[in-house]
Amino acid sequence: MTHAIKRYHYTECGLPDVWIEGWRVEDDAGEETIRIPKVRSLHRLISKGIVTSSGTLTGPELRYLRTEMGLTQTQLGELVHRERLTVSRWERGESTLDGATEAYIRILASHKLELESCDPEVVSAWCRLTVENKKPIHIDATDPDNYRLVA
Repeated sequence: MTHAIKRYHYTECGLPDVWIEGWRVEDDAGEETIRIPKVRSLHRLISKGIVTSSGTLTGPELRYLRTEMGLTQTQLGELVHRERLTVSRWERGESTLDGATEAYIRILASHKLELESCDPEVVSAWCRLTVENKKPIHIDATDPDNYRLVA
C-alpha cells in the first residue's frame, strides 16, 4: 500500500534544511518505507538549490557540493589554492570562505555538475549575504521524473 505524505525532512543527504514535498510512503510488511526514485536527479537538484541560494555557503553545503563534484578536500584545495586543512576547517564551520573563493566554488559546481549556467555577477551577490539569510531547500517530488525546486 502506498500513500502520499506532505513533507519529508531529507537529512540523509547530509544537509539540515532539505525538505521533500509530496513523496510517497510505502507500507513494507507493516513498516513505512520511503523509496527514493532517481536519487542522482534529486541530488543534482539539491546542488542547484545550494549553488543558487542567497547567503554564504555553510560547511555542510560546501561538503555536499564537493562530494557531488567527486572531489577530495585535497583536490578542492588545489583548485582554490588552499591547503586541505583549510577546506576541512571550512566544512566544519571553523573558518569562513572568502567571497571570491565561494563564488568560484559555486561556478565550478555549476560547471562540473552540469547545472544551469550562472552569471558570475549574480553569484557574487549571493555570496555577500550572511548565513542568517539562508532559506531551506524545498523540493516538489510529486513527479520523480521531474523534481522541481519550490520557491
